[in-house]
Amino acid sequence: MPRTTRILCASTLHGAATLAAAIGSDRFPGEDRRLLLVCNTAATPETTPAVDEMPGFAPLRDHFDGVLSWNEAIRPFHPGAWSPRPDDFPLFERHLRLLWDLGDDRVSLVTESLQANPARAIAQSFPDAPIDVCADGLAGYGPTPGKIDPLVGTRVRRLLHLDLVPGLTPLLLTEFDVPAHALPADAFTKVLSRIGDAVPLPPLPEHAALLLGRRPSAPGSLCAEEDEEDLQVRMVRGAVARGHRSVVLKPHPTAPARHSRAVEAEADRLGVDLTVLDLPVPAEVLFEKARPALVVGCSSTALFTASTFYGLPTARVGTAALVDRLTPHRSSDRIPAVLADAVLPDLEHGAGEDALPADELDGLLTAVGFTMQPQIHRLLRPAAERYLARHLGPRTQRYFPRKRLTSLGLPGGIPKQLAFLPRNAAARRMVRRARALKKAVRG
Repeated sequence: MPRTTRILCASTLHGAATLAAAIGSDRFPGEDRRLLLVCNTAATPETTPAVDEMPGFAPLRDHFDGVLSWNEAIRPFHPGAWSPRPDDFPLFERHLRLLWDLGDDRVSLVTESLQANPARAIAQSFPDAPIDVCADGLAGYGPTPGKIDPLVGTRVRRLLHLDLVPGLTPLLLTEFDVPAHALPADAFTKVLSRIGDAVPLPPLPEHAALLLGRRPSAPGSLCAEEDEEDLQVRMVRGAVARGHRSVVLKPHPTAPARHSRAVEAEADRLGVDLTVLDLPVPAEVLFEKARPALVVGCSSTALFTASTFYGLPTARVGTAALVDRLTPHRSSDRIPAVLADAVLPDLEHGAGEDALPADELDGLLTAVGFTMQPQIHRLLRPAAERYLARHLGPRTQRYFPRKRLTSLGLPGGIPKQLAFLPRNAAARRMVRRARALKKAVRG
């Protein structure tokens, strides 16, 4: 009888840690061999260390019987852009089975989000393999960002995820009726603790405010006034306004150095002690080792692990602007930004804006998810209409652009009897004349 080999894919150290937590909590019984497939999706993989080359990976290695490289298998192509042609799938599967010594093994896969490469290409390369999807961040709560080939989607058995917002059910892959299974928090924190023990950290100030840098945005996601550099400067100012005199900045590994320099200049101006920790380790390592007095960020998953798993105070900055500027509307960054804005306290306005009630979050997630992917999630329309009819107001209006509501015929958009106005040439001319008159009067 052929042996069973499970191939688990990871493109980040955080993702590999999540897989290790799933293994440690017996989520993958029954395989004869377990292989980690590392995917280096950095813009320039040749100059960026892969997951298995990063500090802190050593404690994860013993969870797997071997480590493979997707980049090596498809060299010289980039894993984020390349996939086999459909006619080449059988040939490429034979190539991988020979390269990875799979023989006639029964293969099962554990991948990241399937709508994009390399996960999509890996799934297509093994057309008979059952699939589990492991979502290690907030984006897993949102709808599937794009349409997935039914020949792939119907093979997915489970969605494994961290329970970052207790009680909230992920929307990812629900169009294929994929059940979601939360991983135990203690299994995840145990893995992160082992990573922390393996990575020597420089001395860090006690009771400092920890600032989490954002991944550099795609053009259009933040306006010039709210770019990542300004965002981090606002984090420093907000932490100082809260009374913190020691600040630790953990920039995103792909962020340019100029962001840190701007923070250093602001910290010097304010007279606070700043430590820049430029180590490519998950922020959760710092939560346990340094126990910061406050964790500040924009829409980072680590804000929720800090609050939910480690019991640390958290605060958000810039989420309202991010939600407003994200394009396209279906961007997978939208759900993390909405959840951070809805659940976490605002650093700059203190307690001036309450978090949304926990029993309202499922409805909010459903409504936002439908506006993001109305074609994929048609069945969510009635629930989205109910939520908007009951809860659309000053606190939630920012999550639902009026133009989007109008185009989908949802409550809160332009009434149907006035829907012709945006397309009416006479109405547009009147609006232009009114604006010109308003400018003339002000002048």
